Amino acid sequence: MALVEINYSIITINYNGLSDTCALIDSLPMGDDMETIVVDNASHADEATLIEQRYPHVQLVRSDKNLGFAGGNNLGIRAAHGKYLFFLNNDTVMEGTDEEKRHVLRQLAARLESSASIGMVCPKIRFFHGNRPIQYAGFTPLTSITLRNRSIGYGETDHGQYDTPHPTPYAHGAAMMAKREAVEKAGPMPECYFLYYEEIDWSMMLLRAGYEIWYDPACTIFHKESQTTGQASPLKQYYNTRNRLLLAKRNKHFPTKQLSELYQITIVGLRDVLRHLLHRQPAMAKATLSGIADFLKGKQRERRFN
Repeated sequence: MALVEINYSIITINYNGLSDTCALIDSLPMGDDMETIVVDNASHADEATLIEQRYPHVQLVRSDKNLGFAGGNNLGIRAAHGKYLFFLNNDTVMEGTDEEKRHVLRQLAARLESSASIGMVCPKIRFFHGNRPIQYAGFTPLTSITLRNRSIGYGETDHGQYDTPHPTPYAHGAAMMAKREAVEKAGPMPECYFLYYEEIDWSMMLLRAGYEIWYDPACTIFHKESQTTGQASPLKQYYNTRNRLLLAKRNKHFPTKQLSELYQITIVGLRDVLRHLLHRQPAMAKATLSGIADFLKGKQRERRFN
């Protein structure tokens, strides 16, 4: 009997997130032409075994070290067999019937195949809780010095106002599907970030490799958002501070790179430190200073905060 070709590889990372990961797996479609890959990023408990026992159809990849968002996804890429790689945060879910969910995958793949120049596509992303407003309907470009942009439609009630597909400069890491050939040409996700901004950098790598990134609202993914790191935490503050500087260093050229780094350190960094001290948040102020210091020292490693 001929083996069925794998078209879709759904890749997600688990790190101390068993409940969310199981909810995601329960929401995913199943089929002979698709595979689900869970990368366990060295969870504190043996969550990998629990997932493997509960979901025998899932391919479990274990890492003895927390490799971060990019490193974990790169392990998933190496294990995947699909023509299309669908990266989903473990705190996202798909909704609808099994056939409707399979249709979502076909719709995203159809967008990728609509042009040889399209290398990645993101669905509409809405928040899971509350009245489920829009989180992502594409991104605006980053400003050259401040490296700021916005997610189109963020916080708005979905009335279909963003139901037109369009190119976007950056993918959203919570839900993105890529052609395997585009990933192979652009290269793997940059692992130097560990957490935050890696999908922005990866998007830039895809664009430099000659591909476009599209937003396609034909399907929607629901995102619980920051269940692991929290909405505001020293961990998030540290990586956002360090990684904005790293993004400028890796993707800007003289003199824009130097101006952007100077702005991030002297204006944004000082502002954040003073703001956190005024609000009696010394841990957040320390995380800001640590992010700047580690960037200047060239340290690209995991940082832990109590």
